[in-house]
Amino acid sequence: MAVTLKDVAERAGVSRSAVSRTYTEGASVSEKTRAKVEKAANALGYSPNALASSLTTGRTKLIGLVSNNFHNPIFLEVFDLFTKGLQARGLRPLLVNLTDEVDPENSIRMLRAYSVDGVIVASSTLPATFAEAFKDAGVPVVHSFGRQSPSPKVNVLGIDNIEAGRMAGQTLIDRGYKRVAFLGGPKSATSTQDRFAGFAEVIGASGIEMTVTYASNYSFDAGRAEMQRLLQSTPAEAYFCGDDVLSIGALSAIADVGLHVPQDIGLIGLNDMEMAGWANINLTTIRNPVEQIIASSIELIEASLNDDSRYPEARLFACTIVERGTLRPIP
Repeated sequence: MAVTLKDVAERAGVSRSAVSRTYTEGASVSEKTRAKVEKAANALGYSPNALASSLTTGRTKLIGLVSNNFHNPIFLEVFDLFTKGLQARGLRPLLVNLTDEVDPENSIRMLRAYSVDGVIVASSTLPATFAEAFKDAGVPVVHSFGRQSPSPKVNVLGIDNIEAGRMAGQTLIDRGYKRVAFLGGPKSATSTQDRFAGFAEVIGASGIEMTVTYASNYSFDAGRAEMQRLLQSTPAEAYFCGDDVLSIGALSAIADVGLHVPQDIGLIGLNDMEMAGWANINLTTIRNPVEQIIASSIELIEASLNDDSRYPEARLFACTIVERGTLRPIP
């Protein structure tokens, strides 16, 4: 049988309410009583019931961690960092898959059923209306990897995708490419739109020839399929792919037809996911500072739980080029 609060109270010689207060954050209990309770709990191997505690405090410490990018390997890294970071602060992540979800109200109903204290939307492709719907429902929310706005309605953290596109364009110009292309993710995704806007701005000003194509989603298979299609005609000299997993799919398609990267075709990705640095991939990419964004997101959701009157913040994080082996050197 599991050790109960009553068992601890009897061994410590205190009331059950004293044991409850000992394990309730912010509750008043004397140091003498706390010491007796903790000694008894340790002897009996007692652990407080988090769900029972939530009935007393009105706080579940559950944080809905929602995304729609489960097919993208970078989100294994993202979820790993989020879950560890939340747990380290005494918060409990509830992972929610919003793939193919188009109505934020469905998500709100589901998360309300679990009585979450807050929500982190971890996606660059979900529209801002999802995060805003949670706020309108009275749930503290942070949108990680979201689209930047000078007047955010919710806390939003991420990179400047337009500037990332500019960086990719300038990188290809500096290496002397004369025919370049953008291979994006879904055209409807704001991250795709912004990365293309920055890329097109820089390439357009240079007078270099540019073509544009879109994959069906941010996945290896989608990147591979789109590059296979492009290789049936004359491909560009170099491609800025909307993210690393598209780049890796494209790399596979290029190898299948006996071409070489970067000798025949150059590639640059975005994110700097772990796989990008593997020796057999060695992808030149733009680093998205995922760790910093996640740490800051957790800080903001915790602050919002403690003060629901906080104004929403927009936090922007700088990207950097990671030089590897999929682009030719600067001439």
